[in-house]
Amino acid sequence: MRRGIAALGVFVAATALAACNNGTTPSSSSSSDGSREGSGATLTIWADDTRFSQVQELSKSFTASSGVEVSVVQKSQSDMDTEFTTQVPTGNGPDLIVMAHDKLGALVSNGVIAPVDLGEAKSQFSDVAVKGVTYNGQTYGVPYAIESVALVRNNALTKDSPSNYDDMISSGKGTGAEYPFLVQMGEKGDAYHFYAFQNSFGAPVFKTNSDGEYTSELAMGGSGGTDFAKWLKAQGDAGIVSPSITSDIAKQAFLDGKAAYTVTGPWNVAAFREAGMDVSVLPVPAAGSEAAQPFVGVQMFYQSSKAANPIVAKQFFSFLATPEAQTKMQDLGGRASAMPSVAEASSKQDIKDFSKVAQSGALTPAIPAMGSVWKFWGQTEANIVTGAEAPDTGWTTMITNIENSIGSK
Repeated sequence: MRRGIAALGVFVAATALAACNNGTTPSSSSSSDGSREGSGATLTIWADDTRFSQVQELSKSFTASSGVEVSVVQKSQSDMDTEFTTQVPTGNGPDLIVMAHDKLGALVSNGVIAPVDLGEAKSQFSDVAVKGVTYNGQTYGVPYAIESVALVRNNALTKDSPSNYDDMISSGKGTGAEYPFLVQMGEKGDAYHFYAFQNSFGAPVFKTNSDGEYTSELAMGGSGGTDFAKWLKAQGDAGIVSPSITSDIAKQAFLDGKAAYTVTGPWNVAAFREAGMDVSVLPVPAAGSEAAQPFVGVQMFYQSSKAANPIVAKQFFSFLATPEAQTKMQDLGGRASAMPSVAEASSKQDIKDFSKVAQSGALTPAIPAMGSVWKFWGQTEANIVTGAEAPDTGWTTMITNIENSIGSK
């Protein structure tokens, strides 16, 4: 998976010098900070346990081409964002931090990240990737990967490509497998894995404004939401979905060849491949009358609002916004690049297929109001499936609870 980028050095050096005109330009940069560049300044990047080694390898290429040393500091994924928010105001934070886009709203609200102008590179990124780094009309970082769940097919059991949910279930049953279809739920529910089905009933989580950005007004109430809730109950009654199916159970059952289809992400498909399984990545089939759009996460680098070296950060962003650097991160992390052209050029079919699904997906909301949604959403879905709550009243109560929670903050 890992491959060199021998041509990167000359290209990036030229790109960095032209950054003010062509590349990414952090709007917080000031000429007074530029005196530190070329005088032994070091760029400091925080990365979590998963991304640490990837960013280290990427940084070696940047250092080789620019001469700028990079210090990559490993942090715990569980509280890295909290530590960043606490340390930036004191001047002890990093220049850059790499995280998923879902922290964007909170980081902007806390004033700890700086806007970043993507410049001409913006057109090379997918629409969903650009939306992922945008908040209140301003871009705040450079994306490098997108990911979502998709439908994964066990090719040893079937070669069907179902166009809708009912066709998928019929196909799965026709294989004689123990499970026609698997999707993880767990006792607390899993709204993330079920979102594509919910979306197909015309019940997106939030309404959007004229710029396509999420507002804090819920959109999953009304007939679309209750139709989805009734569908959930029907799937539970049919024994197709269940809170007893945890992430581990779903993964192992599919590995054991007990299911024809599953909805999961690239993190599990890698394990399926390692086990020697023949699988294909397909779009999630719609259960309702609209397209099934799964949530999409965007991986990105943010710049601290108090970066010690904003000019060097600008150089790094110019480097990151090249197809060569995007290819490097794609190979290192196994996630589809935020640049569609890079994903399409991959030798890995799974990356190409996940890229297509994610490009047609729905961005996971990064607004603060989303925190009020998660704590009620999944549990309500699980309760509806088991019959602990009726579809109509359970869903309506959930909407009220979420709205009250948003309103109280």
